[in-house]
Amino acid sequence: MVDITPTRSAYLELQEERLGMEEGYRFLDEKRLVLVAETMQELGRYETAQQEFQHAYDQAIQALQRAVSRHGTNDLEIYPPITQAWGELQRHSRSVLGLPVQDVLLEEIPPVADEPAINASPEAEETRRLFAHLITLSATLAGMASNLQRLRDEYQRTSRRARALEDVLLPEIDQNLAQLDTALEEMDKEEIVRIHYAMRP
Repeated sequence: MVDITPTRSAYLELQEERLGMEEGYRFLDEKRLVLVAETMQELGRYETAQQEFQHAYDQAIQALQRAVSRHGTNDLEIYPPITQAWGELQRHSRSVLGLPVQDVLLEEIPPVADEPAINASPEAEETRRLFAHLITLSATLAGMASNLQRLRDEYQRTSRRARALEDVLLPEIDQNLAQLDTALEEMDKEEIVRIHYAMRP
C-alpha cells in the first residue's frame, strides 16, 4: 500500500480515482474491439487486392513470354522504355478513433514511350501495358499494408495500456482501498471505545 493517511476524504478520493481508471479501461477495451474489426476489414480488402495483383502479375508474365517468343530477349531489351504510365497519387484519409487510415490510388494513364518502336508488336505493347498496370496495383497494396501496420501498432499500444490498468493499477488501487477501509474501521472502533470510556462516571 502506498503511504496514504487513512481519512474519509482520502478514501473517497481513491474511490474517485478508481472510477476514472475503470472508465479508462472500458474505453481502451472498446477501442481494442474497434481496432480488431477495422483490421479484419482491411485485411479482407488487402487479400482481395493481393489476389487481383497476382492475377495481373500472371497475365503480365504470360504476355512477356509471348513477347520474348516473338522478339527474342535481345530485341526486347532495347524496346523503347516508357516515360510514365501513371498519374497523380490520390489519397483519401479516414479516422479510426483518431488513427489515420488511408485509401491509396495511383491514377493509371496510357503508357507513352520515349520514342516509337521500330519493331513494335501487339505482344510487346501488351507486355508494357500489363507491367505498367502492376505499378498502380502495387501502390494500392502498399497503402493497405501501411494501414495494417499502423492498426497493428495501435492495437498493441492500446492492449498494453488496457492490460496495465486491468492487471496492475486497478488491483493495486483495490488493495489500497481495502486497506484504507480496514484502517478506517479500526479507527471507528477505537473511537467508539474511547467515547464509551469517556462517558463512564
